[in-house]
Parts: sequence; structure tokens; C-alpha cells
Amino acid sequence: MPIRLEIVTPERVVLEDDVDMVIAPASEGYVGILPHHAPLLTTLGPGELRIKKGGTETSLAVFGGFMDVRPDRVVILTEAAEHADEIDESRAQAARDRAKQALQAGPTGLDEARARASLERSLVRLRVSERRRRRL
Repeated sequence: MPIRLEIVTPERVVLEDDVDMVIAPASEGYVGILPHHAPLLTTLGPGELRIKKGGTETSLAVFGGFMDVRPDRVVILTEAAEHADEIDESRAQAARDRAKQALQAGPTGLDEARARASLERSLVRLRVSERRRRRL
């Protein structure tokens, strides 16, 4: 018996499907959700969201938000979510390099926080893109 997964951003419905398992980057670490899971409401951090269905696994990059788990449904509300094939790897690498350079320049308050967030987003994108490349 599958579990219904809905991933929604402010701009679009990213995914709506019946799946076998969801592995999400919750605020306290990754959590695995199977059908008939106990109700759970948690915040999400930036990370790789993995979805298992019919013996295959797909990955999405998600960037914060909330996950509401019910026995038959998982709803993820996130600021942004990207399928692996939507990620421009060269742009993610350039963003990673810019963020590293900004951090090496020294602490500058808000700019440092922005650079750390940019670095984390680019690393998530690269990890999801790499996983897709390994599967092809």
C-alpha cells in the first residue's frame, strides 16, 4: 500500500504521486516515512529529499519548509524544490565557488550568513545532481 506524497512550493506543485517511501531532511536529521507512519509535523532543512517507488529512487533538492505526515499522506511545503534534471550543475559549481571565496574573505556579518546559505544550497544541488549522474 503506497503513501500519497505532495510537494508544494509557493510557485507550483512540484510532485503529487503515490510512493513507497520518503526520506526527508528534517531539522534533527534525515527521517524515513513509510505508509501507516505515525502523525508527525516537522521542519525541514536544506537537503536531499529521496523518494522510493517501485524499486527506483529519485532525488530532489529541497530548501527548508515543513513536512506534515499522516498515515496515508505526506505533504511537504517548501520554499523551493528542484528535481535532479532541473539542476544546472555548472551554475551550482559556480555558486559554490563564489560562496567559498566570500567566506575566505573573512567575516562580514550578514554577508557571511548569506554566503553560508548559498554554499549550503549549492552543495545540496551538487549532491542531488551527482546522485542522478551515478544512476544513469
